[in-house]
Amino acid sequence: MADAKREIERKYESDDGGLPDLTGVGPVAAVLDKGLVALDATYYDTADERLTAASLTLRRRTGGPDAGWHLKFPVAPGVRDEIRAPLSDTVPEELAALVRSRVRDAELIPLVRLRSARDVRHLVDAEGALLAEASLDTVTAERLTGKDRAAQWTEIEVELADGGDPALLDRLEKRLRKAGVRPAGSPSKLARALELTGGSRRAGTGPRPPVTAGDHVLAYLRAQRDVLVELDPAVRRDLPDAVHRMRVATRRARSTLRTFRGLLDRAVTDPVGAELKWLAGELGIDRDQEVLADRLTTALRSLPPALVAGPVPDRLTAWARARHGSAHAHLTGVLDSRRYLTLLDTLDALLADPPLRTAAGRKPRKALAKAVRKAERKLTDAVERALRLPPGEERDLALHAARKKAKRTRYAAEALGGPARSLTRSMKSLTTLLGDHQDSVMARRTLRELAAVAHAAGESTFTHGLLYGREEARAAATEAELAARWKEIGSGAAG
Repeated sequence: MADAKREIERKYESDDGGLPDLTGVGPVAAVLDKGLVALDATYYDTADERLTAASLTLRRRTGGPDAGWHLKFPVAPGVRDEIRAPLSDTVPEELAALVRSRVRDAELIPLVRLRSARDVRHLVDAEGALLAEASLDTVTAERLTGKDRAAQWTEIEVELADGGDPALLDRLEKRLRKAGVRPAGSPSKLARALELTGGSRRAGTGPRPPVTAGDHVLAYLRAQRDVLVELDPAVRRDLPDAVHRMRVATRRARSTLRTFRGLLDRAVTDPVGAELKWLAGELGIDRDQEVLADRLTTALRSLPPALVAGPVPDRLTAWARARHGSAHAHLTGVLDSRRYLTLLDTLDALLADPPLRTAAGRKPRKALAKAVRKAERKLTDAVERALRLPPGEERDLALHAARKKAKRTRYAAEALGGPARSLTRSMKSLTTLLGDHQDSVMARRTLRELAAVAHAAGESTFTHGLLYGREEARAAATEAELAARWKEIGSGAAG
């Protein structure tokens, strides 16, 4: 079973290759010699180095206290999340799944072998608690693909202990610099090995800056594709907000294809949009459950204990866990499906050979603004229709439809960029209001279901009714706020 660890470290190099004494730096009371450790790591990637291009590393390592498979995701400079799995002869399935959005059907093969003689020092405080580990690594790198190539170097590595203060690394670095040690020129051993043994295939200029209307649309679409691929592992790991962000990227991509269909060949993009709609729906199962559980739990906790009748908290917790577990398992299956991987491949192909129409070559401000204005007009019709309806189910459905059009207008404004910043902000506030209203609709529906279960079990439904009433009041307040807000922005949207 894989587990995760946040790794905060810095790498250095020195002309004399030695490790300066770090005793007395901040809380470091002593430096303990832990002896030499022999490490042997084989790094895996696709033949075209897709993991390396994304700054991911996958290795099988023996030696040391953490022998096994390690998959590292970049979080920030010097910070990575390391996912570990026990030693095996082949890449563990749980790690292979976490890189599937990058790898697709390509084979993971041995790329580089690194053998290190690690001289380890533990930096401890006055009570003997570990603060950080400093090591002097003598590394031999061997390229395993193409011609046999090898390289050797020495580097210093300082890794913060679990739960340690990152400020300690700054103080240690100050001491190291005074001793003539400098930050390493490569972010990782693998990157340095690739540079010294013939280079990586990451080099490239990337997409050119957007000039035409089509360029702007493709740049926005490319950004959403990148978010989908990058968030896939986080969704699989069930990290907070990952499903929501992936769902938003999916909706943005679909909205872009719909809003700017005058610039793109619909015979190509409509089928892609249909698949994006499918994916957004699958992501919504888990996301909607997450939002509902948080909303109801927060509302329940806000009640005085005297108003909580029966085992409502326990039932709500059990309901949330069961629904989330089922939804997440289903979503993981979706991300492993051929349909999903084909969608990613199709997005790649569309961006590599975009089906641009003649209008895509026009100047962006004029061509994109036309599509934005069209989206605004549809939004105006939807909001004003909803506000004319009396409170009730029909208005709820109309407001939900208006929310979708507000999102589409917002995403179109984002693609237009600078000239539409004010509209983007207005649409963000509008979608927030409409989203809260829809969440209230869903919360009331769920409360009715939970109350029915409680009633069948012979339990009090008083608390469910109380929460239901509060949700009704919250929805009414949101509708009033929406009407006032629309007076402020409606005239602009109507243009």
